[in-house]
Amino acid sequence: QVQLMESGGGLVQPGGSLRLSCAGSGIIFRFSVMAWYRQALGKQRELVASISTGGITNYADSVKGRFTISRDNAKNTVYLQMNSLKPEDTAVYYCNSASGRHPWGQGTQVTVSS
Repeated sequence: QVQLMESGGGLVQPGGSLRLSCAGSGIIFRFSVMAWYRQALGKQRELVASISTGGITNYADSVKGRFTISRDNAKNTVYLQMNSLKPEDTAVYYCNSASGRHPWGQGTQVTVSS
């Protein structure tokens, strides 16, 4: 049974930074293209960033240049460093494979507000 556990969210002022973490059990991250998604209130879940097994990264245009996805295969963990946060980044953030095929975790709430 795959379990994904996101953490690191919180309340931050515009322009601030947060680092999200995603730990997994029942899945070996180094064999998977992993991704971060987010879902704002009343909106569909969207893919924010992905990282291939070889470390190639891709980002949604809305976060390019501000967010950085990385992975630590030894810890079976994926990270999302978020800088220059904007109110429109407010959402629940989730990790999953790039195909989204695993059970979704609870996510971690990120709120950007002054």
